[in-house]
Amino acid sequence: MKKTILFLVVAFFGVMSITAQTKNNGRAFTESLMQDTCEFTTTGRNTYFILEPGYQLTLEDKAGGRLVITVLTDTKKIGNVETRVVEENESKNGKTVEVSRNFFAFCRQTSSAYYFGEEVDIYKGGKIANHEGAWIAGGKNKAGIFSPGLALLGARFYSEIAPGVAMDRMEIISTSETKTTPAGTFSSCLKVEETTDLDAKDIEFKIFAPGIGIIQDGDLLLTKYGFQK
Repeated sequence: MKKTILFLVVAFFGVMSITAQTKNNGRAFTESLMQDTCEFTTTGRNTYFILEPGYQLTLEDKAGGRLVITVLTDTKKIGNVETRVVEENESKNGKTVEVSRNFFAFCRQTSSAYYFGEEVDIYKGGKIANHEGAWIAGGKNKAGIFSPGLALLGARFYSEIAPGVAMDRMEIISTSETKTTPAGTFSSCLKVEETTDLDAKDIEFKIFAPGIGIIQDGDLLLTKYGFQK
């Protein structure tokens, strides 16, 4: 007989209680992220994420792929929350394939970075072809957690909650990774497995270094980081 299990979580993004249903002893991904209890700010940092204007990360792969992540001075109000814009510029062999404006805010109480959506431009032949994957928190869409203030091994949480559009989720599978990249060797790194409700076969891994941020995204490895003048 299937039972509803009520469980109490001392969560990685603050002390809170949530309810969830699990089936056949499966482990749920947290959707109730308690953002309504947060006082948000557009600038901040925790161990694995920096949200400060001018900070930039560049990741590249051996096949000509390049991803440049830049924290902009721009902000955008989503609902009653002022968010910071983080631009991601993705290119292949020098040609832009995607530019997104991602909206983040820090919870002062927990130092968790919440993700409120993104505007997306997909390029084909040098021109914008579509806006696939774009979503904004509001209505049925909800902000997710991108970087918890306290990273607990085994924690599972949604980073994007936009039914039918973006339902990315993360599971923390290691907090002690050592990773060598073109930008250096980093220890005590956080490794997450990223999946989505929309495609069971879509599985990626990301690694975050303390005081730096993301250093590996799939095949992309960090080549440069720091504040831009």
